[in-house]
Amino acid sequence: QVQLVESGGGLVQAGGSLRLSCVASGRILSIDAMAWYRQAPGKQREVVATVSSGDRKNYAESLKGRFTISRDIFTKTVILQMTSLEPEDTAVYYCNVKATTTSFRRTEAWGQGTQVTVSS
Repeated sequence: QVQLVESGGGLVQAGGSLRLSCVASGRILSIDAMAWYRQAPGKQREVVATVSSGDRKNYAESLKGRFTISRDIFTKTVILQMTSLEPEDTAVYYCNVKATTTSFRRTEAWGQGTQVTVSS
């Protein structure tokens, strides 16, 4: 019912920047929250940043100041701007959206994941 398409991953040198984008589509009445998660090899998936319907933003403590989440409610897009990237940021990054559908059901969707690799 809700589809997510991510883009923007890739290979970057340490200290560089990347911008991830995620567009939601489908039978969406409203978006309740949008977020980015990441999963490094051999590790559990962890939250990177979230933004609520009221535009309240939260970040993983270790990422504050380097990553910025933003959203556009009209295009149903969530952006993750990543700066001063470190090799430890290497992971697959996933977009997550919690939404209410046109059937008035709450649903949660995940993107397919986009690889971010930071070389030292």
